[in-house]
Amino acid sequence: MPEPSALDLQCLSALLRGTAREEIMPRFRQAKTQAKADGSLVTETDLAVQASLCAALGERWPGIPVLGEEMTDAQQRQLLGDGSGTFWCLDPLDGTSNYACGYPGFGISLALIRNGRAELAAVLDPLRDECYTAAHGSGAFVNDAPIAPHAPGEALGDCLAAVDMKRLPPERIAALFRPGSFRSQRNLGSVALEWCWLASGRFQLYLHGGQKLWDYAAGRLIADEAGVVSTLYADHGRTPTDALSLDKRLAVAAANDTLFQRWVTFIGLPLDG
Repeated sequence: MPEPSALDLQCLSALLRGTAREEIMPRFRQAKTQAKADGSLVTETDLAVQASLCAALGERWPGIPVLGEEMTDAQQRQLLGDGSGTFWCLDPLDGTSNYACGYPGFGISLALIRNGRAELAAVLDPLRDECYTAAHGSGAFVNDAPIAPHAPGEALGDCLAAVDMKRLPPERIAALFRPGSFRSQRNLGSVALEWCWLASGRFQLYLHGGQKLWDYAAGRLIADEAGVVSTLYADHGRTPTDALSLDKRLAVAAANDTLFQRWVTFIGLPLDG
């Protein structure tokens, strides 16, 4: 069986839609929930989606392993290795807290990683029936229609910003609202969908203090292919990096390069400085 390519994006979209229809939506607002060791939530839906997609991907593309959020740390590190292999990176339910509380912001995020970078991506928003897809070097799409970021002006004050407050140092939050900042602030609570909404023009600026590989692998590829300008950082914003890692990354992005440069300057990295 050939390795997956851009020609398989429709197949992946259908697979995610079928899984959401069978595993996610029937349990919405009634899934059993428990806390993980790090305090984040996991539901029976997360586990069911991961099991279903691992089986389906393994049947169609045997030999390509799946690195899923709900695996153990040891399993994830073994699958990641030195980052040079080929594997699927899966967040079976991105936005679990939203899902558990009934807030309409969650989805499935799936990326194919090969030789240290994301090559294919599919992110499904089952409530809106929007499936975002991208292949490296081939543009980004939602439901097969091309997408691109949108900027209503060149000033930060013209823009909506998606900012995740919870993962920022508390002492740095007030300064984000000083004069010269964004027009208004949002936080969707699903990293994959935040990348996709930035890619499709629903806001223009993005700041998130701690994303894991399965959070951003698919969504960031979609955003980059749409034309978003983005950087991931280690060390609280000191070190730009695209190296594959299970460590959390700070993410900064904007709809275009002009806004990105102004946004980075306004934020003032590193965040712990």
